[in-house]
Amino acid sequence: MMNVEQAMQQRHSVRAFLPQTVDTTLVRDLLAQAGQAASGGNLQPWRVVALAGQSLQELRQAMRGATPNSDPALVYPAALWEPYRSRRFENGEDLYRSIGIDREDKKGRLMQLAQNTQMFGAPVGIFIAVDKRMVHAQWVDLGIYLQSLMLLATQKGLATCAQGFWRNFSDFVSRHLALPEDYQIAFGMALGYEDSSAPINQWRSSRADVGDWCEMRGFD
Repeated sequence: MMNVEQAMQQRHSVRAFLPQTVDTTLVRDLLAQAGQAASGGNLQPWRVVALAGQSLQELRQAMRGATPNSDPALVYPAALWEPYRSRRFENGEDLYRSIGIDREDKKGRLMQLAQNTQMFGAPVGIFIAVDKRMVHAQWVDLGIYLQSLMLLATQKGLATCAQGFWRNFSDFVSRHLALPEDYQIAFGMALGYEDSSAPINQWRSSRADVGDWCEMRGFD
């Protein structure tokens, strides 16, 4: 069986999925097992909605006429600084290059971005929401839940793509899903089986050397 280290190495963001359905029991088990993730004060601040079949198709159709939040979500800090600016720029350029979209092809880039609204063709769409009254520490907990879910899915031979994209449609999606009034969408996640023949899935994002961001002090 795949261990945690292997799952960490194999997990990557998949942006093209096979139409093959995922067993309902498997999805339920993954969502429940990820709920063992650590959270400060054991708040377990996540609220999860998983869509498949007709429910997912209805959302996909609705997104064709959706409008973004009146107050745009802040995905990255303004005037991003180094080394983060270069990492983000290179990541985007490499992604679009993998599918033959040039920097000047704004239409092509927008069309690829719009694939987020369709969950990249995945048979399962998962939304993780949080009460708006929660603070930064609880958003950290959401990240722990998300990573746990992605690693568990990888262990079971499934592919995922975490999507911060959905924060910009939080108001619309929250209404569509009939979430309680105080909740907002933190992120979405596409889940299914990878289309390994798709060019975009051949690309892998790079990682900074550990020495760029890690210090070890007091070790022999």
